[in-house]
Amino acid sequence: MPPKPSPARAALPRLDVPAFLKSAGLPAKVVRFTRGRVVFAQGTPADGVFYIQDGGVKLSVLSSSGKEAVVAMLTPGDFFGEGCLAGQTLRMGTATAVLPTTLLRIPKRDMLRLLHDHPTFSDRFIDHMLSRNIRIEEDLVDQLFNSSEKRLARTLLLLARYGREDITVHGLPKLSQETLAEMVGTTRSRVNFFMNKFRKLGFIEYDGSGITVNGSLLSIVLHE
Repeated sequence: MPPKPSPARAALPRLDVPAFLKSAGLPAKVVRFTRGRVVFAQGTPADGVFYIQDGGVKLSVLSSSGKEAVVAMLTPGDFFGEGCLAGQTLRMGTATAVLPTTLLRIPKRDMLRLLHDHPTFSDRFIDHMLSRNIRIEEDLVDQLFNSSEKRLARTLLLLARYGREDITVHGLPKLSQETLAEMVGTTRSRVNFFMNKFRKLGFIEYDGSGITVNGSLLSIVLHE
């Protein structure tokens, strides 16, 4: 039976990462990227962790035949590039800004020191990693068992961070239908068809600036 969306886990108190780093004597470097700019490329040295302050980042991998697959879309409050902490010397994928984005870059040595010396920061980071692992497992089952319509609905709900208590407006930046198709594992024409259907049913609203996701979209995911 296809999996139901898991209930939102109780989140740790929101951590002001920039303030915490400053108080620890490790102010991270602020880096800004315009839409479409690569943060790091597959195969380049893995020497730091990133934290999203504003904007959005797409993680993708490229096969030996040149085919790209989108692994995840990340939003403010997400860490990425953490593979370097587990001995990864080269980036396994590419990170690209999908809109104007502000990041904090934390060198590997400083991140390891933070995790070792500051339990509060370590707890927040572990919470992030557990959430990421759960989401990856759910994404895999979703790809195996659910229709493209349900997969698109679930993707939109996840991108809008539906179920997060600290998020009241479930909006997300404008994304191309090609990008959504890559994430869902279907064609752009199918995404276009379902997006129009969702809008007509009042599940989503979108214009040139972005997409607003209404909670009623969950009915698509829950419907047998």
